[in-house]
Amino acid sequence: MKKKTKQVVGELIYGLHPVIECLKAKRRKLITLYTTKPVPKAWSKIEKLMPKYPVNIQYVKRDVLAKMAGTTDHQGIVAWVNSFPMRKKFFEPTKQKFLLLLDSIQDPRNLGAILRSAYCTGVDGVIICQKDSAPLNAVAFKSSAGLAEHLEVYQAVSSAAAVQELQKAGYNLYLAALGGKKATDIQFNGPLCVVIGNEATGIKRQLLTTGTKVMLPQRTSDISYNASVAAGILLFSVATQQKVI
Repeated sequence: MKKKTKQVVGELIYGLHPVIECLKAKRRKLITLYTTKPVPKAWSKIEKLMPKYPVNIQYVKRDVLAKMAGTTDHQGIVAWVNSFPMRKKFFEPTKQKFLLLLDSIQDPRNLGAILRSAYCTGVDGVIICQKDSAPLNAVAFKSSAGLAEHLEVYQAVSSAAAVQELQKAGYNLYLAALGGKKATDIQFNGPLCVVIGNEATGIKRQLLTTGTKVMLPQRTSDISYNASVAAGILLFSVATQQKVI
């Protein structure tokens, strides 16, 4: 009787920085690395970080990498790695004092850009949602310059469920929304969670009364910042006031 082959659960990531940060983080196993021959100029940076365990390296043409990645923006490197380790336990306000909740961010590029800012500003944990949200996929990792690899990410069923858990744990919520108090005038009190809403419609209406609404000053009221830009500015404001960075 033949033994059943153990199926490896994993996903593709692509690009120089996502692969480098994945190797630096050492949170998931590198199974197969796909590249070109001759190898890309930056290959030496990856070689220095290669794990001690054997890694299967496959040399293929650039168009094959493009088909695998779904884009030509792969920089000659695609990797098959274990699935990203989502956090199973919810955050604790005594340990993770600075959180970020993303409510219905639907563009994986925006998601990745926000995660990049979250890492740069010292966010302790990020909450994403199963419902109405972009997946944390290869596009998101590429847009985060691979920095999402170092973040603690918890996946809630929905933003409403996440808010309930945050309130139960004792976090102060600050919601990015038009009509709120100016971010420059607010004293942010920890432990806290910044909430960023959908690119087009913002934070869900039923959540707007669950915390303090915060607005970024802007030239006129009929315009708004891109979701990832707003997130970066607001996270920077909190981080500098709280002396996180």
